[in-house]
Amino acid sequence: MKTIKLTASVLAITAVAATAASARDAIRIVGSSTVFPYTQAVAEQFANNTGARSPIVESTGTGGGMKIFCAGIGENTADITGASRAMKASEYELCHSNGVTDITEALIGFDGLSIAISRANDFAWDLKLSEVYQALAAQIPVSGEWVDNPYTTWNQINPDLPAVEILAYGPPPTSGTRDAFVELAMHAGCEELEYVQNGGFDGDWVEENCSRMRTDGPFVEAGENDNLIVQRLEADANAVGIFGYSFLFENLDRLKAVSIEGVEPNSSTIADKSYPVSRPLFFYVKNAHRGVIPNLNEFLEEYMSNDALEQGGYLSERGLVSLADDLLTKLQDAVLNGTNMEPKS
Repeated sequence: MKTIKLTASVLAITAVAATAASARDAIRIVGSSTVFPYTQAVAEQFANNTGARSPIVESTGTGGGMKIFCAGIGENTADITGASRAMKASEYELCHSNGVTDITEALIGFDGLSIAISRANDFAWDLKLSEVYQALAAQIPVSGEWVDNPYTTWNQINPDLPAVEILAYGPPPTSGTRDAFVELAMHAGCEELEYVQNGGFDGDWVEENCSRMRTDGPFVEAGENDNLIVQRLEADANAVGIFGYSFLFENLDRLKAVSIEGVEPNSSTIADKSYPVSRPLFFYVKNAHRGVIPNLNEFLEEYMSNDALEQGGYLSERGLVSLADDLLTKLQDAVLNGTNMEPKS
């Protein structure tokens, strides 16, 4: 497998930034809990291949990672942040206001937002997005009125569903998984409701009225530790969890997917977009730290290697849905050449 090397021009450019970031002995990476296992796998492979110290990888959530990443440049700031959504315009502005003005954006692959349940639960779960919305939203339509969500069991939403309590463990507001779930599942599910369709409500109305998750018990914010959600699902066979496909993929011996609109999440359905709740995954690198923080360039070479990112590479074996060949080549060129990202608006 080939490995693309950083160009001399990048090294020349980053040498100018040497006064901006002092050398330290480990790369520091923060961000998304969904991107975390992929970055951790690259960190381990990098350390094994080179004998260098493994990068420090922290799962802070996408929003938390952006705040840390955008705090400035220098040895006390993070070099890379993972994200389960694209950087927001407000985060881009925060970076620039703190002197982080040269950033490379890397779309590394795709992920499905999975709803999973214990294998001890023997019901064949298949939910419509409208049913997901009615189970977990703060407000829903009932008898033609927009009211606080009264549903406590799944069969109140659909009599074909089990008469068990609605209990879902999911990510907090700081998580990119939460942002993506609200946009891809909650908004889409709200738009499927007859009340919304017949009322002629537009996207702005949906965003304003259909974005809040329940706070009365059926939806529980489980923090950034997806492994904790897995443990809770094992403890309660009727509870469901919401997290990235990689965590379901890693725990298929204990968990099973809840189908959405008749489709289970897997590498094929996420890649061809037939699974309706899929999203891109990113990381962002601070270019002022290239050539200054020891081994950062070499770590990026490992992350961009075909061994890591190609279909059948070690990241796809962990659940990452790989990019098409042409997109992968563009990604490698952008990251390894330190291409500055386009302004967010």
